[in-house]
Order: sequence, then C-alpha cells, then structure tokens
Amino acid sequence: MTTNMKAVICHAPMDYRLETVPMPVAGPGEALVKVEAVGICASDLKCYHGAAKFWGDANRPAWAETEVIPGHEFVGEIAEIDEEASNRWGVKKGDRVVAEQIVPCGECRYCKRGEYWMCMPHGMFGFKRATPGAMATHMVFPKEARVHKISKAVKPAHAAFAEPLSCALHAVERANIKFSDVVVVAGCGPIGLGMVAGAAAKSPAILIALDLDDRKLAVAKECGATLTINIGKEDAVQIVKDLTEGYGADIYLEGTGHPAAVPQGLKMLRKLGTFVLYSVFKEDVTVDWSIISDDKELDVLGAHLGPDCWPAAIKMIESGKLPMDKICTHQLPLEKFQEGLDLVADGTKSIKVSLIP
Repeated sequence: MTTNMKAVICHAPMDYRLETVPMPVAGPGEALVKVEAVGICASDLKCYHGAAKFWGDANRPAWAETEVIPGHEFVGEIAEIDEEASNRWGVKKGDRVVAEQIVPCGECRYCKRGEYWMCMPHGMFGFKRATPGAMATHMVFPKEARVHKISKAVKPAHAAFAEPLSCALHAVERANIKFSDVVVVAGCGPIGLGMVAGAAAKSPAILIALDLDDRKLAVAKECGATLTINIGKEDAVQIVKDLTEGYGADIYLEGTGHPAAVPQGLKMLRKLGTFVLYSVFKEDVTVDWSIISDDKELDVLGAHLGPDCWPAAIKMIESGKLPMDKICTHQLPLEKFQEGLDLVADGTKSIKVSLIP
C-alpha cells in the first residue's frame, strides 16, 4: 500500500488546502478505512467561515483545531482491522461501515452514565487533531469509535447520509410526538428533511414543512410532509393558526440554522407547546424570553448529535423508502472540495453535497 494520500487540511478559517500527507496507520484495536464518500455539513461550512462556535470569541474558547482533516459524515470500506477491533465492533475486512461523529472518551461522567454524546472532552472526527476526519482517501477508526455496518447495495453518498439522518431522528425523539400533534419542521435541508421523515414515522395528525425553496418543499412532501409552506410567499404563522383554531402548533422542530426561525417558532407554537432546537448558529440569536415563560410556558429542548439513532437511520436508508437521489444532489471529487463548500454556502442549488475521494 502507498505511504501517502490526498487529504483536505484545515490550516485556519477560510484556509483549507488539498495536500499530500502520510497515510494513517491503524494501531492495535483500530481499523484503517478506505473512504467512499464524505458529506459536507452546514457545521463544516460554519467552521470554514470562522464561526465563534468553533473558533471562539470573547464568550467562549476555541473548540476546533487547525492542521486537521475535516469531515464527520462518512462511509468507507474496512481495509485493515485486527481481531480485537473486529470482535468489538462485529465487522471484518471488506465490510462497509460508518462511524458516529463523536469519539467518546468512555471515562467522563457523561460517558459512564451512558450519555456518551455529551462526552466532556468531546472528541469528534474532523475537528480535532487526535481524530482526523474523512476528507481524505483513508482514515483510522480509533478504539473509542462507535461503528455500524451498512449495506453495500446503498450508494456511497446515501450511506454517508446516516450521520445527518441520525441527528434528525434524535431531534424527533426529543419532541415526543403524539398522534394528535400538529408538527412543524422549519427548514428542508438535510437535517430538516430527516426531521420530516422521522416525524412522519411517528404519524402525527398534521406534519408541516417550511422553507423558502419550492424544490426542497417538494422533496419534503416525498419524505412524508402532509403540508408544505413557502415562508417567502405565505404567512406561515397565520396558516398554522388557522389550521389549529387559533391555538398554534404543538411541536416546532428547528433545522434551518437561521436566526429568524427561532422567533418564528415561538410565535407559531401554542401555549404549553414544545420547541426542539437542533441548529448550529453562526451568530447569537436574540428572542423575547417572556414568550417562553410568562406568555406560553413552553418546553424548549436542545438536541445534539444522534445518540442511539444510528441503527434506525441506517435501516431507513437501506429500506429505499426515502428519495435519496433527490436529497443527495451533488457528488464531487475530493479535488473539488472548495466547489462543494461553495455549493453548500449558496444553498439554492443543492441539498446534500458529498465528496468522493
């Protein structure tokens, strides 16, 4: 096997370069994986653009590191694995696998309680030097990785979608949807469409998808939305109020990452409603907190990563029931990573963009 490989390297915000770097070597209990596809996430884009969430500001320290290979949504084939790792993960050389984006330490309070997705050190593929990501031809799964097998019958870009779909399903689980609920999903990007698919599986009374793009709204219909609203053309808050005798929606799932979607949701919800926030915002969001407390007594819930949702996400993708070709709109070679980032930033031409090393 060659000793070098091509990889995208983050040197600083707005300074990502395709370089030739040494091929990683799997140690005892680890696996070397040949990357087949890696998705570009909105959080990858925010990290690229220097968002304070990743690079720090006056209120928080930097979390992301430089000299790192990005990429935390991926699928690949096991190229090398020893018996210890094979037994731990239940996989073998030649299997197609995904790994959860977080690499939990296993030692902190959260890991010991089974709350691994909130691991205190919070190592994640693609943001830390200790856990290089998948924008490369090969990567290593360390011992702490959480690995899942996925069918080779699925297209690589579709298989890599297991990461955003698992995240969306976790947000849906946080919402505790009931059959009688009117559920609103804000945003029909990769996370939002996953939320629509997950919420549809819960069979609410009405499932409404919001977006500015009619093309994405059409895909939301195929994912299970019973009603779609283009918020640039219609008054979504009023439509939801009219559908609910003036009360408002029971549940609002936020997946846009746009600050305006937060007050929209607060206005749209009924009293005692539930707001589930998944997005990573580039800047701070300001709202009237009295709506949450004195006006409506809302339940406002955060959602992070996709804990224990990966098997369900993989099963959903393998089932063939989702319009994956319409969700995974662009696959580009690794050399065109900048074009991929620009496509995601534009937002009007793509839904899920993936790189194929």
